[in-house]
Amino acid sequence: MFSRDTLARFQNLETPFYYYDLNVLDQTLISCKSASDKFDFHIHYALKANFNDVVLKSIKKAGFGADCVSGNEVKKAIEIGFDPDKIVFAGVGKSDKEIVEALNHEINCFNVESVQELSVINEVAAKYNKKAGIAIRINPNVDAHTHQYITTGLEENKFGLNQWELPACVEVLKGCSNLELIGIHFHVGSQITNLEVFKSLCIKVNELNTWFQEHGFDLKVLNVGGGLGVDYHHPDENTINDFMSYFAIYNQFLERRPGQEVHFELGRALVAQCGSLISRILYVKNGLKKNFLVLDAGMTELMRPALYQAYHKIENITADSANPIVSYDVVGPICESTDCFGKEVELPESKRGDMIAIRTAGAYGEVMASGYNLRERVKSVYSEG
Repeated sequence: MFSRDTLARFQNLETPFYYYDLNVLDQTLISCKSASDKFDFHIHYALKANFNDVVLKSIKKAGFGADCVSGNEVKKAIEIGFDPDKIVFAGVGKSDKEIVEALNHEINCFNVESVQELSVINEVAAKYNKKAGIAIRINPNVDAHTHQYITTGLEENKFGLNQWELPACVEVLKGCSNLELIGIHFHVGSQITNLEVFKSLCIKVNELNTWFQEHGFDLKVLNVGGGLGVDYHHPDENTINDFMSYFAIYNQFLERRPGQEVHFELGRALVAQCGSLISRILYVKNGLKKNFLVLDAGMTELMRPALYQAYHKIENITADSANPIVSYDVVGPICESTDCFGKEVELPESKRGDMIAIRTAGAYGEVMASGYNLRERVKSVYSEG
């Protein structure tokens, strides 16, 4: 992953920092765009995965749209130069202020997540003499078979409308003259590696597409969300996802009507593998039952292990590979017991000052960083493209 020149460059930099391999990013974007174009699919990049400016500029340059979940993400997408007609705004709790700003930017679509939200957007749009394009986010009750905290498509989750609410939704829509229903929207979860989940989603989308047609709505857009997972265990062997197989599932099982567009909202699958968190070992603590490596990076820089018990591959990138293998708990400096990147991680015998790479940190790393313990926000470093 890291060339000799890159490692030499790292030695002169203050740690911790996020490192982005822009070559990996570009190759991932090219692969995704090529596969999606084959089936005439439309991709909106989910900014919540990573809103680093350099990363966003590469994604915008590749021709993708933007999927936003806050008013500030909408503003960021506009600042970077994303086409407003390719921006969608999701989120279960959009404020009036955020709705107004999105309307003023004339974005393509609001993904609406409750019956009440329909009325709110209609009222705000009427006040400003605007017409809002909307897609109804429907909870398909499809199990994503992923971590409970990143499952979003079950009836027990807070997202979207349940199917039994659709008749009431249609009644409200009839009285909303400042709304234009352009499609339906789904998202069942994140880090999904079983493609059968997406087949199950297609079957449900087909049913609901027919339901809306039977109720007098000719939908332009079927937005199936994202959720495609990445290989956290083998980042070098499986750096770029098999996008062709992913999109082929939808092409085979989704029943598009003539003129209907299929939209996706991919985040992690586009940016996760291009990023690593680079840290130095501050202290080595050897005990009778446990050995600890204490890093200068912590949960303030990468929250996923503490929040989701998520796995990230951990590498000592400067130790002599001939060193004996030792089992370490790799931890950060934060005053929390959950500040741990990995337990019983087998690494070459390590020492103070060695550099550690925590891999596949390009998604939900930098964006979730915090200033807890009055920690400084760390910098980002980029490959030379």
